[in-house]
Amino acid sequence: MNDICKVAPASPQARWANLPGTIATWRWRIRFRWELEQKLKADPHLIDDIGLTRRQVETEIAKHFWQA
Repeated sequence: MNDICKVAPASPQARWANLPGTIATWRWRIRFRWELEQKLKADPHLIDDIGLTRRQVETEIAKHFWQA
């Protein structure tokens, strides 16, 4: 017997209800990555202070806004 639960797809109303939250998350990511890039350019030593490497920061900055 298969123990995997099958989840019904969300209704169109449910998908639209979450749209404002999704857009807010995307805007937050855009702003966060922009600020991170500014810190990297202006004060690279601050990146070390927050416990990240330059490579980690560059990887994060390179992501698209829809990527977590």
